[in-house]
Amino acid sequence: MVMTIIGIVIFFLGILFSIAWHELGHFLTAKWFGIKVPEFMVGFGKTIWSRRVGETEFGVKAIPMGGYIRMIGMMPPAKGEVYGRSRRTGPFQGLIDDARQASASDVGPEDADRQFYTRRPWKRIIVMAAGPVMNLFLAVVLFAIVLMGFGQMTSTTTVSAVSQCVVPASAPAAEQNVCPPGAPPTPAAAAGFQAGDVIVAFDGRRYERWEDLQKAIRAASGTVQVTVLRNGQEQVLTPTLITTELLDLDNPSDATKTVQGSFLGLSPVQAIQRQGIGEVGATIGSVVTQVGQKLIELPQRVPNLFGAVFLGEQRSQDSPVGIVGASRIGGQILASDAPPGQEIASMLTLLALVNISLGVFNLLPIPPLDGGQIFPAIWEAIRRRFAALRGRSDPGPVDVARLMPVAYTVALIFVAWSALVLVADVINPVRL
Repeated sequence: MVMTIIGIVIFFLGILFSIAWHELGHFLTAKWFGIKVPEFMVGFGKTIWSRRVGETEFGVKAIPMGGYIRMIGMMPPAKGEVYGRSRRTGPFQGLIDDARQASASDVGPEDADRQFYTRRPWKRIIVMAAGPVMNLFLAVVLFAIVLMGFGQMTSTTTVSAVSQCVVPASAPAAEQNVCPPGAPPTPAAAAGFQAGDVIVAFDGRRYERWEDLQKAIRAASGTVQVTVLRNGQEQVLTPTLITTELLDLDNPSDATKTVQGSFLGLSPVQAIQRQGIGEVGATIGSVVTQVGQKLIELPQRVPNLFGAVFLGEQRSQDSPVGIVGASRIGGQILASDAPPGQEIASMLTLLALVNISLGVFNLLPIPPLDGGQIFPAIWEAIRRRFAALRGRSDPGPVDVARLMPVAYTVALIFVAWSALVLVADVINPVRL
């Protein structure tokens, strides 16, 4: 129990650091481009600690659900007007005007040239993208530490076990390790493979990675030559492959997704091996893609979360988790019986996943996320370029204040989603 609490606290602090690290990216680039930053806060709500350094107040707020830096002049004045109430009307005009006034509230005469909106679009893009980039950079560093320093549990080309008979992948889990009457022997068993054999070459080609060897086996057919190292001596075995139903390598955890492929009948030895820099890049790319897919699938996750909270249903293992849920998983990792090195590696991996999620999520092109400022700046640059090519006057900055109704709607949805995830993390958490 003590180790669980310690793990929760450590991982919670890691998340707070990740939030502050994200905001640091915005802060440093904003200062670099001469934009005034009155506030740098981790969390929302009531301030529980703060200290002013120069013109910026740094602090921590009571609700650790994110963070922000406040730059002056985030929204331009209405076209042709100074800050203040416009003469336009509409159902959301009051909201838009209030947002403009709030943006201008701390802009003094001496700060007129230090406002965010006055910077060229490419500078604003850098400032807003710097936060997600910092998260992605931290994830790269963490994955490099884990994969290159601690190593990763990897399937080797050493045989751990030889399956004795062919059982379809769609068979119930309880029958996977039992040979039913009349089941044919596997090609590996018939050819004389033994546990401890090291596969040196398959069908005339040498392999060092199990993943590559596995794909080669599935793509081959008929009788093949397999060179194995046994008791220090190389031997050639000649199994005749068969075609059967196999788990999809792209979705190995989903037993409902199967494919047809050639089958040999070997299980590899699992060992922790240090990886190269190439594996770090491949892992980052794979995780970013998976996070993007999960973000698209978020609406589909609502029924499971609702059922887990209100109907007592079992919560899915791949269910979204918030700060509380991720911290609890961190506590479970530290309280496990794994070797200390594996526990540290698992904690760092989980924190890297959190940072990738923060980075990718904030790049979505919707306000109030960072992408909600990036894409208007891109559109502004395009619009100015077309105006210049046509010999027209500069159309000026994009009126991002008019996106405030969208920003408030998204914020309300996010608050409701966060509340649902928080309750689920408390009463029906995801467990390792």
